[in-house]
Amino acid sequence: MSRRIPLGLTAAVLIALAILIGLGAWQLQRLAWKQDLLDRIAALENAPPIPAEQALARIAGGQDMDFHRVRAVCPGLAQAPWLELYGLHEGQSGVRLISACRLEAGPYRSVLVDRGFVLDTISSRPPRDAAASEPVTVDAVIRTPEAPSLFAAANTEQRWFRRDIPGMARALGAPAPAPVFLMAETSTNPQWGALKPLPVPSGITNRHMEYALTWFGLAGALLAVYAAVLWRRWKVR
Repeated sequence: MSRRIPLGLTAAVLIALAILIGLGAWQLQRLAWKQDLLDRIAALENAPPIPAEQALARIAGGQDMDFHRVRAVCPGLAQAPWLELYGLHEGQSGVRLISACRLEAGPYRSVLVDRGFVLDTISSRPPRDAAASEPVTVDAVIRTPEAPSLFAAANTEQRWFRRDIPGMARALGAPAPAPVFLMAETSTNPQWGALKPLPVPSGITNRHMEYALTWFGLAGALLAVYAAVLWRRWKVR
């Protein structure tokens, strides 16, 4: 009695298994990343700010300072030129205003500040005066920009769709920018309430273990079906 393995079916099953197991392993990696993210956000709750120059010096030395709270003094920030970065908040579209903070000391001469979110339904904007120099003290959270999605729209002069630090710095005339953003926690324009500082993403869920078990479960089910097919073929013969 011949019990040859069906090559075509076996190859298809192996390819599908590799894909399912790969997706499960990727979700486990995402699980570790998400847990680290949630731990960092939790640590922010009671963390006092440190001087921005000190944090940026650590970054220049290779230290990971993502999600650390800092305090920066930015000359003229309330009236600084800004760029519009597309964003969403609680299902509503709008823009985040990005300005440059000039630095007097440290390894960088400027750092980009995400000043907050403005709904698309609001057409007004803060005033702009590149010559303004009145210092603004802002508490902020350091964020390292994520790699852009392959599906992200192209940036334009009118609206940006990804956090391109070199490009934004050039557009704002900011020299030697730090490789991070300062996500403002305190208002840079207290008199203009439409600008809402939103430094940390809200409502973050962590279901990657559930997703991983789903993919691994599908891989196990595929193996069971494959074994059943072989058993039936061999039994019939």
